[in-house]
Amino acid sequence: MTETEVQLKRIHTKLQQLLKQHSALQKENSQLKEELHNVKKQAAAQDENTESLKQQVAVLKYSNGDMNEADKKEFEKKINLYVKEIDRCIVMLSQ
Repeated sequence: MTETEVQLKRIHTKLQQLLKQHSALQKENSQLKEELHNVKKQAAAQDENTESLKQQVAVLKYSNGDMNEADKKEFEKKINLYVKEIDRCIVMLSQ
């Protein structure tokens, strides 16, 4: 073989290696994106769960009478916001 043929073969071999590496990196990237998506979903679910538990604690405190004045006012604000949101939804549904 001539030196040019040897160099071409070497370039061809390196190109094949790069293509394999590129393919492997693309696959890894896809897997990491999927994993990131799943982790974000889990984090959002945990946030919702935390908020729900906080609301349950507030309701329990209110029902037991363990709330101070500031907590009672905050709780009443949340209840009023929920009522306003429900009213808004009813208006939207009736249109």
